[in-house]
Amino acid sequence: MAETRGRWCVPCLASLEILQELCRVEKLTCPALGIDKRNLEEYEVEYLCGYKKVKSKEYYLVKWKGWPESTNTWEPRKNLRCVGLVKQYHDDRSKFLEKVKAAKRLKLNNCKDYKSAVEEYIIRKSKQRLALKRWEEELNRKKNHRGKILVENEVDFEPPPMDFHYINQYKPSRGINLNSDPLVGCECLNCLEEKCCPEEAGATFAYNARRQLKIAPGKPIFECNSCCSCGSQCPNRVVQNGTLYDLCIFRTSDGRGWGIKTLQNIKKNCFVMEYVGEVITSEEAERRGKYYDSKGITYLFDLDYVEDEYTVDAARFGNISHFVNHSCDPNLQVYNVFIDSLDTRFPRIALFSTRSIKAGEELTFDYQMKGSGDVSITETSEVNSPPKRQPRMECKCGSLSCRGYMN
Repeated sequence: MAETRGRWCVPCLASLEILQELCRVEKLTCPALGIDKRNLEEYEVEYLCGYKKVKSKEYYLVKWKGWPESTNTWEPRKNLRCVGLVKQYHDDRSKFLEKVKAAKRLKLNNCKDYKSAVEEYIIRKSKQRLALKRWEEELNRKKNHRGKILVENEVDFEPPPMDFHYINQYKPSRGINLNSDPLVGCECLNCLEEKCCPEEAGATFAYNARRQLKIAPGKPIFECNSCCSCGSQCPNRVVQNGTLYDLCIFRTSDGRGWGIKTLQNIKKNCFVMEYVGEVITSEEAERRGKYYDSKGITYLFDLDYVEDEYTVDAARFGNISHFVNHSCDPNLQVYNVFIDSLDTRFPRIALFSTRSIKAGEELTFDYQMKGSGDVSITETSEVNSPPKRQPRMECKCGSLSCRGYMN
């Protein structure tokens, strides 16, 4: 019976490290987990969680990768070749000391309490760092664009979001059909110089030869599609080629939760990322909106290019744009994009740079999107703007042109 039905697959909620620990405790081998007879007794430093000096010799308490905490051991410094982890340990100690001095919550003359607090802080940061690293690796496995995704949190102990699933394109909810089969494509030899897809659709060619925007906000973008004879290097294939920049999901230090910053310089009018999520009806958006309002988290983006029938919900399913914060003086602008589908009910939402953006700068867009007029977003959380018909929420963008409120 099992053979006729095929294999059954059940997702495991335990991490790889936990399963490896169980194998080593029970002395079991498992090729799928990377545990065999050769490395069953192998020891690799995962992080350092304690420090002491005995007769002027330095010792570190080592957490071994793939082994339970009960097997932690004190090792002399000379036996450790993990220079980076040693530096990380002392950096964490220094940061904790700075936090203590700033908060004045702990008396430094109480050595026992101080030592215990330091160790607790370092262990929590080490475990958090491992969790964020696993999440970073998962995001990079799932993304389909060239740019890398990094994750960092040097602010608090917030872990990766538990109920967020990375997707690369719209996810239609039940009953919604996203027709993505183009009826016709161009046969241009040079799409920049010939009558191409945008002109056939009655629109303006959106890009210049450097693939930078040359149209005003509110104007639609029509890119070449899968039926076109031009190749992937066509100057009219920009959004469909995905994010080119390395971006970082980081924890903001001013109470705005997670944010996105670029790790590379971005020129003005360049495509940065696409906003994706679950496509739902406006009626379903109203229903979910009430629930999200009660929980304080919602990411509802109305697709109202022509009609207001559908909404993109990026609360649970989305990409890196899920973490972009609001600003009254943003460096990103929203545009409607049509590629394989010309259905005006389902435009793709692309974010382009409004000015030159330096590496390390946070990426933001205006949730009211002044100057666009064609797409509206409703997003709420502890840090984002409230839904329609909700009390006004204070804006924390800190820009000189801040309106004071996000809604």
